[in-house]
Amino acid sequence: MSRNKNALRQHFIAPLGAGATPPSNAAFLPLAHLIETISDSTDEETDTTGFYSGDGTPETTVISVAKAYDFSGFFDPTDAAQLLIANMQLRTGDGRNVWHRVVSANGRREWVGRATVTAIVAGSGDATDYEEFSCTITYNEIPTETLTP
Repeated sequence: MSRNKNALRQHFIAPLGAGATPPSNAAFLPLAHLIETISDSTDEETDTTGFYSGDGTPETTVISVAKAYDFSGFFDPTDAAQLLIANMQLRTGDGRNVWHRVVSANGRREWVGRATVTAIVAGSGDATDYEEFSCTITYNEIPTETLTP
């Protein structure tokens, strides 16, 4: 049985720009510095219906999936990824869009897609605490998955 530490999973963001294709991997900024927790907050919409062709037991169908991650930690305004997100706080619409790239902990799977950043906190907390950083990044569509041998 193989187990991997969560810290081995990598998250990157890049400005969306005008293109419909993701930028090169070199253009992505790692979203990791001073990040303590990354939680999967994927939202699934379902429909449950029973049918006469079966025994009437309700069947659940997944109608849509919005893959999302919640990030939290400490704010460092010198970190390029955190600064990119912090600068979006007062933006709306397309001003909140980024490319989001996730590499699995074992490095064998990668997901890339357009995403929206919400719930941005870049500097908050008690006077005696370090500034907090948090946000949610939600893919706008099912990301493109790449497998490596």
